[in-house]
Amino acid sequence: MRILLVEDDSALGEGIRAALKPEGYTVDWLQDGVSALHALTHESFALAILDLGLPRMDGLTVLKHLRSSANPIPVLILTARDATSDRIAGLDAGADDYLIKPFDVAELKARLRALLRRSVNRSQPVLEYRDITLDPITQQVSYQGNPVNLSRKEFLLLHELIAQPGRVFTRDKLQQILYGWDEEVESNALEVHIHYLRKKLFSELIRTVRGVGYLVEKA
Repeated sequence: MRILLVEDDSALGEGIRAALKPEGYTVDWLQDGVSALHALTHESFALAILDLGLPRMDGLTVLKHLRSSANPIPVLILTARDATSDRIAGLDAGADDYLIKPFDVAELKARLRALLRRSVNRSQPVLEYRDITLDPITQQVSYQGNPVNLSRKEFLLLHELIAQPGRVFTRDKLQQILYGWDEEVESNALEVHIHYLRKKLFSELIRTVRGVGYLVEKA
């Protein structure tokens, strides 16, 4: 699960990233609002953790731009601004949750889990495609009624492809979904994941569009 963390306090940013990594999150981290808005507009994230007091563009302005462009990404505001008026302003601007600094890491993790559950329930029903059943909530996959054990990245890749059958995904787009900025990615890593999905499910599942990318055909 790829998350964008927008926090200008270096020590806090490092701490949050270190705390979330063992939970299976890929955390990309930025420290100013302009860069955050650009990343959220042009890349794919499951969720954003957004400070308000940011250089170049404050977090509330970032959030308003996101919502005015109909970007539905779940946003957790993480800030030292604890006045009721600040909370109201953040929630009215489109935040999904609001957590005050200092905070307990366990509470942050719980709030992220709750936001992701709500996001999945809203927009990601159980997917069925040619005898494949994929449940985004439980992250379980079955083929012809039999459970299939997938790695986290195999699951994310499969979900993305069968959620939009007939769409050609470029190699860059799929890598963007699977990997964070600080992850070292082998040149053939995507092809390896696709190879294993074909092997664990069926060989015709994912079609290579030469010079463009990959797709699953419409059922």
